[in-house]
Parts: sequence; structure tokens; C-alpha cells
Amino acid sequence: MIQPTSVFKDNLAQLPSIDGIERIDLVDLKGDVVATIENKPGKQGSLAVYHYLCQTFGSLDANAAEHGLAVFAEHTADARNRPGAHPNVDRLLEIAGGGDPLRIDVIPTA
Repeated sequence: MIQPTSVFKDNLAQLPSIDGIERIDLVDLKGDVVATIENKPGKQGSLAVYHYLCQTFGSLDANAAEHGLAVFAEHTADARNRPGAHPNVDRLLEIAGGGDPLRIDVIPTA
């Protein structure tokens, strides 16, 4: 497990590679896909964080969400001040605040 710094870019450099990942599906307790994070520009940082959380915690529960918020660093503060601006951080805030956990399915590239 990494020790997150206060700078997202520095934390990102410590995370495992996302090469070979097409997307991540987030699945609720009923088995429904509630969100997808694709491996494309603008989403790759979130993809890397969620992939790391999957490898480290196995699922997205309150503990994983709290750690993810630390990894997102300055983006977490921005998300608290501007709800909706960072939906992948908002999701972690919701789970850390008592929301239902999610399963993280990593979908490899075909």
C-alpha cells in the first residue's frame, strides 16, 4: 500500500500500470453496473486509482474509499467544494460517508 502525498501527480506515479486495461466497471450489491471508468484521456488517473484500490482492498468499501480520497489528494478538496466536478471522487466520498460498497471489475483489453 502506498503512502499518499498531498499531490495527486506524485501519488499517480506510485500506482501500478493500467496498460492492458480497457475499463473498470463498478457493480452494486444487486449486481448492476452503476459506473464505468474507461481507459481514455481524462479518465486514466481515476482508472489507475480504482485499479490500485481493487488490487489493494479487493472491493470498494469505506476503508478503500478513505484511502482513495487520500490518493486523489488535492482533487478531494476540490470535489468537496464543487460537487459534481469530480464524479469518481464524489463516489468515494459517498462510500466513505456510509454509502453501500461496490465491487470493482477490471476489464482487460481484448
